[in-house]
Amino acid sequence: MKFLERYNKKKNIRFSSFQETLKISVKRNLKTIVETGTARGKTKFFIFKGYNWKDGMSTLMLAEYAKYINGKLHTCDISAQNIFNAKKFTSNFSNYIKFYIQDSLIFLKEFNSKIDLLYLDSLDGHDPVAASNHQLAEAKISISKLHKNSLILLDDKGSKTNLSLKFLLEKEFKIIYETDYQILLSK
Repeated sequence: MKFLERYNKKKNIRFSSFQETLKISVKRNLKTIVETGTARGKTKFFIFKGYNWKDGMSTLMLAEYAKYINGKLHTCDISAQNIFNAKKFTSNFSNYIKFYIQDSLIFLKEFNSKIDLLYLDSLDGHDPVAASNHQLAEAKISISKLHKNSLILLDDKGSKTNLSLKFLLEKEFKIIYETDYQILLSK
């Protein structure tokens, strides 16, 4: 997966966990990727849209991975502007992405396929109580859509993961990789 090196930027503080997640995903032949909380990029000088490496640019990396393995990324965000921005910077991978402007809880309830790789990144971690409760609700809805080889990547360790991690560990998921920012789990 030589393409991943393009994302190994000093500001991409989440790169190592994405790299590990995608390496395992290739080995397990994981093709259905679900992301809650689309990477939004950032606005520079009021008009130029750019990459926001601090946020990890997950949608871009997951989209390129989907192309690499001929899979499909399903990415959901409640903000139409975030989806609009993401469509621009992922246009080279548009055949491998389906965008949803929707509350992630409704999106996950209505998602009718098994999930191979689940990336939970809804809400900002500025309000740890609201973000933790939301991620827990996402995990509870998603659990029946996962299988024994599924991976779950939780973002914003210590702010969003406060409740979902405990729930997933109780459901016999195990931490297989961890950084200061993210936690990767599997059965």
